[in-house]
Amino acid sequence: MSKDPRNHDTPNRHPGPHLDAADLAQFTGTTQWIKYASYIDVLYTDGIHYMAEKGEAYWLIDKIVWHLQSPMMQDYIRRDPRLATLQFWNLTVAERRGQLICKADAGVDPVITQYIKYTDFPLAEIDIWVGRSEDHWVLYLPSEH
Repeated sequence: MSKDPRNHDTPNRHPGPHLDAADLAQFTGTTQWIKYASYIDVLYTDGIHYMAEKGEAYWLIDKIVWHLQSPMMQDYIRRDPRLATLQFWNLTVAERRGQLICKADAGVDPVITQYIKYTDFPLAEIDIWVGRSEDHWVLYLPSEH
């Protein structure tokens, strides 16, 4: 059992996720592709796996995959073919609330915006890129590109 860092006399059984940007910067490629457990063909990299483990954020992968297979995303892909090959996802967190967006490119309006009422994700912001590789979507950190 660990101590709550805000009050050293209060036991805390689960101190929450620990992850920082320097942890993620070490990923510059991947040694393996991890299959997402679903019927949709989605893989993710070592860096995304690390982020999900250390940041306790498998839910973030789930949200992106849910959007990837949604009819709304299929409609956006028909309207903007750039989304069929590469998507730029960004999660920002402030005061335990989050906003997840997806864009086709920098400087364009998001095609997806999802507000998250509560999150304990430990970073203020993270970018996840989603690319198409043969028959799979692949989630990866920008440093793994």
